[in-house]
Amino acid sequence: MRGRAGGGRGPALLITGAGAAGLLASWVITLDEFQLLRDPRFVPGCSLNPVVSCGSVMKSEQASVLGFPNPMLGLAAYGIVLCVGVSLLAGARFPGWYWLLFEAGCLFGVGFVSWLQFESLYRIDALCLWCCLAWVATIPLFWYVTSVCVRHGFLPAPGGLRTFLAEFTWVLPLLHIGVVGMLVLTRWWDFWTG
Repeated sequence: MRGRAGGGRGPALLITGAGAAGLLASWVITLDEFQLLRDPRFVPGCSLNPVVSCGSVMKSEQASVLGFPNPMLGLAAYGIVLCVGVSLLAGARFPGWYWLLFEAGCLFGVGFVSWLQFESLYRIDALCLWCCLAWVATIPLFWYVTSVCVRHGFLPAPGGLRTFLAEFTWVLPLLHIGVVGMLVLTRWWDFWTG
């Protein structure tokens, strides 16, 4: 696992954009959480209807699963992502261990948002638009960092997979987001079409 890798301009822009989008979502949700603490009757601006109801999500047990509000974790995590993206844009090249550590963080992130997606759709029965922005930022981030790790040999993979990820990395995040979109659409089909 010798060598260093930059990741290229496209992934660097994607990582920077994902970090910025996730940081924005976490910031807005954190501000709304503070408002909710001050005034339990506060209704966040993104509570638009029974389905798109940020307040319902924020008041759920899942909103602070680690003992503190989830967006505070997002502030730290997406801040790191943004720093990595900006460093890559500035021409940084990181060693393999750094990419693998970053990949582990992205794997935790995509696992965490996948769990939150399930909870939102099937337990809380509501969506938070800012949370959805964090989901959409995290999914491509995970797939593109995975692609960099595979293409540069930091993660072992067959040659065909390396070639596929070099040319068609965009397929996996698009497919992943499409599946989540279809789950959201079918979960509240009567609401969307009624």
